[in-house]
Amino acid sequence: MSKIIRYTVDLNNRPVLTDEQKAELKVLSEIPDSEIDYSDIPPLEESFWENAVRNPFYKPTKTSTTVRIDSDVLFWLKRQGKGYQTRLNAILRQAMIRSLLQE
Repeated sequence: MSKIIRYTVDLNNRPVLTDEQKAELKVLSEIPDSEIDYSDIPPLEESFWENAVRNPFYKPTKTSTTVRIDSDVLFWLKRQGKGYQTRLNAILRQAMIRSLLQE
């Protein structure tokens, strides 16, 4: 039987670093990039990203909200069957991604 231990970190109340941790971070930050050994991590080429997929375990959090949309738009979404909220989210996500790519 295995025990699962979960840790959560409150980003607004982060744990304080010890002096030893601060010293280690300082040493690491002073190493020039040219002296970092990347031999076990080969550089990624553009061809890698052509076949890249989102992490299958990624699941964004959902937030409940009230939105006022045109009646005909809601009718169109609902007319396509069950899952209209999921479709609406997908449409908004596509618009968001297009917008982010244009920035």
